[in-house]
Amino acid sequence: MTAPLAVTMGDPAGVGGDLTLMAWQQRTTAALPAFVALDDPDRLRSLATRLGVAVPVIEVSSPEQAPAVFPTALPVLPVHLPTPARPGNPAPGHTAAVLSSIQQAVAFSRSGAAGAVVTQPINKKVLQDGGFSFPGHTEYLAHLAAAPGEPDPLPVMMLACPALRVVPVTIHQSLRSVPDSLTTDLIVARGQITAEALRHQFGIPAPRLGVAGLNPHAGENGAMGHEDQAIVAPAVARLQAMGIKAIGPLPADTMFHAEARATYDAALCMYHDQALIPIKTLDFHGGVNVTLGLPFIRTSPDHGTAYALAGTGSANPSSFFAALTLAAAMASHRC
Repeated sequence: MTAPLAVTMGDPAGVGGDLTLMAWQQRTTAALPAFVALDDPDRLRSLATRLGVAVPVIEVSSPEQAPAVFPTALPVLPVHLPTPARPGNPAPGHTAAVLSSIQQAVAFSRSGAAGAVVTQPINKKVLQDGGFSFPGHTEYLAHLAAAPGEPDPLPVMMLACPALRVVPVTIHQSLRSVPDSLTTDLIVARGQITAEALRHQFGIPAPRLGVAGLNPHAGENGAMGHEDQAIVAPAVARLQAMGIKAIGPLPADTMFHAEARATYDAALCMYHDQALIPIKTLDFHGGVNVTLGLPFIRTSPDHGTAYALAGTGSANPSSFFAALTLAAAMASHRC
């Protein structure tokens, strides 16, 4: 990867600024790729002073300038806040700047000036109080990815760590509502997007998908529910017919130990906790949120704004470091 990563501001009251400063400080010891922060330079300078860290901030006018600056200073493409940020105290008045940071990062990535977008955490409720009209970060990124007059692409959430990649088919909804939301078409769509991303962004020529069953023991031939036979199995068959190496439906209680994980490159799970419990158990601090199905690469640390830790220097940077590293690796594989 030659183009720098574009790191967004995130919520100015959250831990994003702390993590950006930590990443530059540990760029050599953690072997981190070059990045440019789309942020308020005065905020980062003030935060560095508050944390007592020596991070010189240099303003740049384009991402192309960042690699030359990065070895000796943190390159920042200015996105000015209308009022100073206070760690732990979110302000809806910062919404326009937060969104501008995201918009510019996406534009730079789409043009090739940036290799990928790495987003710091936002608080969607705070943004919505400031006029943000989207359900969340991912939906907004999908909107920015759409061509004029075209529908937004289907974004697919992947959580990834070195030991496991998981994709939940249904995401933020009640467990009671999952069976009614689950369809063969939805499983196939998410499976196709996942397989394409594994090929073109993860460098896996013939990706293998392990598809979890919905019910215990994958329904046990209908004894524990009909969904696995009626919905999940046909999806696996359709993915196979498309040339995708899919196996399943697999009993979820036996598909996440080490030997089972060696049989697939990503696990397609039927609901949120089925996917997130195993990966957070395996690597709680090192998991990365990846959005698949977009015309640019986007990763993010797998945690929130952590207001209580903002401005303290005590936040764990592992997930953000992993997000930077994975974004650079995906950019190097992109084809």
